[in-house]
Amino acid sequence: MNNFLKFDFDDVNLIPKYCIVDSRSECNTSVKFGKHTFNLPVIPANMESVINEDLCIKLAQYNYFYIMHRFGTDNVKFIKKMKSLNLYTSISIGVNDDSYFLLNELINKNLVPDYITIDIAHGHSLKMKNMLDYLKQYFHDTFIIAGNVCTEEGVEDLDRWGANSIKLGLANGSVCTTSDTTGFGSRNSQASIINRCVPVTNKPIISDGGIKNPGDIAKAIVLGSSMVMCGSILSAFRDSPGILVEKEGVLYKSYHGSASSLQSNKKNHIEGTNKLIKLSNMTLIDYLEYLKECLQSSISYGGGNKLYDLWNVDFINI
Repeated sequence: MNNFLKFDFDDVNLIPKYCIVDSRSECNTSVKFGKHTFNLPVIPANMESVINEDLCIKLAQYNYFYIMHRFGTDNVKFIKKMKSLNLYTSISIGVNDDSYFLLNELINKNLVPDYITIDIAHGHSLKMKNMLDYLKQYFHDTFIIAGNVCTEEGVEDLDRWGANSIKLGLANGSVCTTSDTTGFGSRNSQASIINRCVPVTNKPIISDGGIKNPGDIAKAIVLGSSMVMCGSILSAFRDSPGILVEKEGVLYKSYHGSASSLQSNKKNHIEGTNKLIKLSNMTLIDYLEYLKECLQSSISYGGGNKLYDLWNVDFINI
């Protein structure tokens, strides 16, 4: 790792190829992920200030992928509601006793979710291995997402331990302070982490964090990601769950990290902060439609007509 070439999305230019479509609208951005096919490879971060139950319902109805956050969530009630609406179910869990209690309850009540994300800060760990062992034993029909990791070894181990998809990126979100407090993480190097880690697995990689512009999503796909998780750029819409704040006549939505003091009144091991993002007059669905148009343009510039044609696009470091 000492000779690791470090670069991020701002350091990447994609190289255009011969265009084969008459209109960008012909380009298909859909992605098969698990048993379902979704309109976009974009996932709102499973954070309390980005996603809530109402948005999960809306995203599922419009055929976008979601992961419900795990902070104060009644997953039994949530899964029952989604199933009553005939919508797919996607939840987050941790790796401690409370998550095992929840999983046992789901088994006993026959409430097996379609997707489970094991959501911990340092996913290359013994607790992650134990949780994956448990899930693979009792949740055979559930698509398991595990993370987060940022090394080849971490990806290889999560693959070997049974994850169906691996979430890649450590401490690179805009409200995460783990890199500052511990010295570890993939901040300012997420693009090179993807480029380095994708070749060691056949499992779909979710790039998590560091997305500042719509074009960064295309770059993450070109580098080999199958899905892209976004936080701050999906956090300040009319229907976003962040607290509405007015400062000097301007409206903002609050956006805080999952390890911040604002998360469930957390008192120790603070590795996150809060920031205000100017309120957009759009809804989240409106913005996802805009991202679809951006990605369609990217696919056309890349000489293809479907999403993963972007995997054949070359790039240069600038």
